[in-house]
This record gives sequence, C-alpha cells and structure tokens, in this order.
Amino acid sequence: MTTHVTIIGAGLGGLTLARVLHVHGIPATVYEAEPSPTARSQGGMLDIHDYNGQLALKAADLMDEFRGLILEGRQAMRVLDSDGTVLFDKADDGTGGRPEVQRGELRQILLDSLPAGTVRWGHKVSATRALGDGRHEVTFADGSTVVTSLLVGADGAWSRVRPLLSSAAPEYTGHSVVETYLFDADTRHPAAAKAVGGGALMVPAQGKEIFVHRETGDTLHTYVGLARPLDWFASIDFTDAAAARALIAQEFDDWAPELTALITDGDTAPVLRHHYALPNEHRWDRVPGVTLIGDAAHLTAPNGEGANLAMLDGAELGDCLAAHPDDIEAALTEYEQAMFPRTAESAAEGAELLEAMFSENAPQRLVDMFTGHDRTR
Repeated sequence: MTTHVTIIGAGLGGLTLARVLHVHGIPATVYEAEPSPTARSQGGMLDIHDYNGQLALKAADLMDEFRGLILEGRQAMRVLDSDGTVLFDKADDGTGGRPEVQRGELRQILLDSLPAGTVRWGHKVSATRALGDGRHEVTFADGSTVVTSLLVGADGAWSRVRPLLSSAAPEYTGHSVVETYLFDADTRHPAAAKAVGGGALMVPAQGKEIFVHRETGDTLHTYVGLARPLDWFASIDFTDAAAARALIAQEFDDWAPELTALITDGDTAPVLRHHYALPNEHRWDRVPGVTLIGDAAHLTAPNGEGANLAMLDGAELGDCLAAHPDDIEAALTEYEQAMFPRTAESAAEGAELLEAMFSENAPQRLVDMFTGHDRTR
C-alpha cells in the first residue's frame, strides 16, 4: 500500500494506528493541535484490558514496553458506603487482566515507537471538506492545508472530521466530574489514604459518587461525580479554588470525614469536566476515503473502556489497511463493520454501569455487579 494515511489527533487511538501502520511499512502523518507532547497533563491512570487494549499493544509490538509501565497492586478495588463501611474489598493478586498504567507514560511509549517527524505538533484543524473521488482537504488554524486520499479522525469528542460522515453531535449526559489530587497521602492524609486502600475506591450514592485512584508516589487522584445540570456547575466560581472545593463538599456533608477529606483537603485546584456522549448506536454510511476511531466515532460517558477501545480501533484499522493494500474501501468497510457493533455493546454496558452508580441503591447494585449478580432484576 502506497497511500499515505493522514491521522488527525495524537491521542492513544491515533498513535496506535500510526504505530501499527509503521509496523506494516505504511506511511502516516499525525496532525495534533497541541504544540508539543508536554503541552498539558495527560490525565490519570488507565486499566488496560486483556481483551482490547492489550490486543492493540500486541499488534503494535509494544507489550514489553507496556509491561514496564505497570503499577503493581493497583488492580485492588474497594466499594464503601457513604458512612465509610467497606462493602467490597478485592485485593490485587496479580492475576487480573486489567493492569494499571499512567496514561502519559503509555502515550510516551507510543510516541517513542514512531519515526521522527511522524507527529506534526501545533496543527489545529479549523475545517475539513470533501474534494471528490475519496480525497479530502484539511485546513489548519494557521491557514495551511493538506490534501489526502485517506483521512482518519482520531480527534476526540469535538472531532472536526466527524461532520464528513455524520451529523451527530455529543450531548451532555447529565453527569460531571470534579477532579483533585492529594499528594504524599499516606503521610499527609492518612485517614483518606487508609479508606482508599492500595488501588481504586468507589463510593456511589444516588446522584453522586466519589471515585479515587491511587497513582504513583502515594498520590490520590479523586474524581467527584455529580448528576447536576450544566447551569448548576456554571454558578460555581472555579477560579476560587477554596470556595469551589467547599461548595462541592457541601453535597457530601453527611458522609464520613475520611471521604469528604478527599475533596476538602485537595492539594490542587478542582478541575471541572462535563461528560458528553454520542448516541449509543452511532454509525454512518460508508464515505470514500475517510473514517473515525476512538471518541470521534463513539464517545460515551467514562466507563473504563474508552482508551482501550480507541487503541483497538487504531490497531484493527491499521491491520485492515495492511490486509487490503490495494483496496482502501474494502479495508475501511471491514474495520467499520467490526467496530460499530463492538462499540455499541460497550456503550450500552457503560450506560448500565452509570445508571447503577447513581441509583437509589447504588452501593449494593455496584457490589452485585462486581460479584456477578444483580438483585434489582
């Protein structure tokens, strides 16, 4: 295959695609809006699953590098009630299929695996348009353009490539998350650290939750979930960190102090992230010369699968293109026909998980899901 692949977005999906193409000797260029790989934090931890994310890393021939990133013990999981009662406590015995790594470190091994110049930083897409015969033009914010006969949108929730294929737009799920960190938690925040345990902590309740990851260096990364309308969050001044933290903590004022400390004792300013999603069954008719991967194709509320699915999308698309070197459309069709049902199923499962976590009997429903039975049915 001699067709040069143009990829928009240097997230995990786009980089996995570029790497798998490189393994197969297929040239690709990734255009990324951020000015450099260190322009912003790459987020927290990811559990990389043996049934999707790890399959992508095998296709990318990066499993050894991946194993070097794994944080031992972080597959431990706890579920607590709001009064601090432990309802579920699963230790990490090393046999689980979802090892945890830092997202930024995973992205870096992908970047390091690509030839120099593969990623073009500082290229923010302002527009895309079809030119006919499967060719597309991409215009960047600086006025420069590129024309390609194979365009892949790996550019996330607000994809500039998606409109070439679909009129769907992300809609607010009704849930948002406020993030904060506690550093050197075992020493400086011992009660909160003890509640979290060695891995992840989930404290679900009707309309709200606290979720925590224990990251590297005794860092606790707290995600405070609230089912509130957008205008409720708009009324909070997040530029005043202390006031914002106090207002969020008020929503949990009857919870155990070791849990509310995960909010009130935060060492960083709280960061608000709204959750948006595309329709669960989002798909499109085949359009020559263009496709989507990751959140650009199937954005859902966070359910533990998004990064894994993006990487699998990238790997499978790369493999399809390698398998059909003289027929781009056959490759894109094969990729999409496998991707659509897989991601629809994952979106439905994620919606079920989200509903369980914010329901009236949320703690027990979540425990039942983890232990393999659901008493609400």
